[in-house]
Amino acid sequence: MVRTWSLPALAVLCAAAALLLGGSGVFLAALFLQSAPSNVLSQRYQAQLNDIVYPEFEQNWKLFAPNPLQQNISVDARVQTISDGGRVHTRDWVGLTAQDIAVIRHNPAPSHVDQNLLRRAWDFYDSTHPAQDGVAVGERGKEAEEYLKRVALQRFGRTAGGERILQIQFREGTATIAPPAWSREQAPTGTSYRELAWWPVDEDDYRGLL
Repeated sequence: MVRTWSLPALAVLCAAAALLLGGSGVFLAALFLQSAPSNVLSQRYQAQLNDIVYPEFEQNWKLFAPNPLQQNISVDARVQTISDGGRVHTRDWVGLTAQDIAVIRHNPAPSHVDQNLLRRAWDFYDSTHPAQDGVAVGERGKEAEEYLKRVALQRFGRTAGGERILQIQFREGTATIAPPAWSREQAPTGTSYRELAWWPVDEDDYRGLL
């Protein structure tokens, strides 16, 4: 004998199923937002999320790590040259990161060098100079400076404007990625720059470079 449900019973069962599914969805969404990196929704509904999650369902681990980058970092360099008569000229800034981006853009198979060499060289320098005052921390600090210098000099060569390169200087440009139009976040506009000191260049810096 096949059991049949009356229309009121089916209505109650369907309502209960919808309520359970909806409640489960809200609960899982709350756990997701509370555990995920800070975002527009979690910031706006932080109090409500805490009421749902704490104290019974507290999460002490992160669902995503690390957080995505929220800034664009660019590296520029310029050189000072000396003429045969001993006159020193300061050349214009050259966008090293911009050069890499130009090579990578629209390239279906960009090289590892174009994507990572300059970026990793700058990361190496930045990690060994945490105070950002040009003072190296540990023995690897000087190594990081030499590595970054040689990466740039491989692009400049030994001369600029027909004159021998005497010194090189780097600067870091930091631009905050704009939040989406629907976000209430306020982000600074424009690019801020940090200039390093001038580094002397000699023949040893070109050793092994093409």
